[in-house]
Parts: sequence; C-alpha cells; structure tokens
Amino acid sequence: MARKIIQRDQIVKLIVGAGQASPSPPEFNARTAHMNPGVPIPARVTVRPDRSFHFELRTPTTSYLLLNAAGVKERKGKVRGAMNPGKERVGEVSLKHVHEIAKIKHTEMRLSGLSMEGLCKSIIAQAQSIGINIVP
Repeated sequence: MARKIIQRDQIVKLIVGAGQASPSPPEFNARTAHMNPGVPIPARVTVRPDRSFHFELRTPTTSYLLLNAAGVKERKGKVRGAMNPGKERVGEVSLKHVHEIAKIKHTEMRLSGLSMEGLCKSIIAQAQSIGINIVP
C-alpha cells in the first residue's frame, strides 16, 4: 500500500540582481525598481503545494555594501575581496560607513532584535575577513 506523502511548503533561497529577474515574477522587479539595477538582493521564496508563492526580500549582502563603501575595483569582471585577507588589503572604510551599513541591515526584520553595537561588531569582523581595513 502506497503511503500518502504530506505536502508542505518548499523554501528556495536566491540572490538576484535588483530588477533583473527573468523569467520574471513581475512583483520582484517592481519591488526592486527603486534600487540600483544589479545590486544583489537576497530573496526567500516560499512555494506552497497549490503552486502559489510568497517571497520575502532582504537587504543587500553585507560584503557587497562593504566592498562598495571601500570603492574596490573589479577583478575578472566581479568586485571581489582580498585573496589573502590577513596579509592583503583591498580597501578601507571608516566607522561611520560601518554604522551606516548597520543601520541598513537593522531595518531587516530578522536583525531588528540585535543591538547596533552587535551589528557593527559583526560588520567589522566581516570586513576583516574580506580584506577591508577599518579606520576610525
């Protein structure tokens, strides 16, 4: 006798450039129209058993915001961090930039419970891991 499988929601996590979803759900491109095209936006799509879906947009990735604030140039067609983060530096950001990035990330629902100090420490740690120097 065959078992009946309980259908449940499937979750798909994507990182898509703002306004560049194709084949596009029109809602994604409409909800990211105010952002610069190509900014990587993490999206979490929940697909229900009846094939309807719901998606949640998050803020751009911390590494993208840090690399843009540091003014890192493209290498091999992409903006990348240091190859040897402990020995090589690709740029510098000030604590003011770190605080601004923390304010952007704090608007996200899942991070709103964290303190600004904790977010800033997390961003500083990520900056060091991709080879960006923090200056006061």
